[in-house]
Amino acid sequence: MQPPPANGRTSPAATVDLQLAHQGSFPVPEQQQFELWIDAVLRAHQITAAELTIRTVDSDESQSLNRDYRGKDKPTNVLSFPFESDMPLPVRLLGDLVICVPLMQQEAIEQGKNPLDHWAHLVVHGTLHLLGYDHIDDNEADRMERLEVELLAQFDIADPYTKEPIQSHE
Repeated sequence: MQPPPANGRTSPAATVDLQLAHQGSFPVPEQQQFELWIDAVLRAHQITAAELTIRTVDSDESQSLNRDYRGKDKPTNVLSFPFESDMPLPVRLLGDLVICVPLMQQEAIEQGKNPLDHWAHLVVHGTLHLLGYDHIDDNEADRMERLEVELLAQFDIADPYTKEPIQSHE
């Protein structure tokens, strides 16, 4: 489930600050797995190094952030908070991804998806948002979805937008 590193690079392009703030026994991928998914996005954009935070949260925190920052009073699977600064920095800071673990797990079950594949999709989707992609406009949504599908295919993950259940890799 790991594509080869670009240009023989063995160290990750992404530095991930992983904050586990959710409760319960939901399994979370290893940090190296998050880095692989993000590296695929960065390579596709010719970015050689970047940092971001991934915070796993419960439904209450997700709902609070979604309400306060997007005006939607309900939890959501992933929120993206791009980092913006007018000052030059020695490293590229992408921003923060906030993933609602209970909702992510529920979606995987309801949609018949392998949970690890759904993690990958949310991380790729959120990272693209950090890079400025959006899906408000239909053309931009199509472009973003096509890129997500291409990136996930590198990990043998089926198109997450199909209605067919994704087969488990286990």
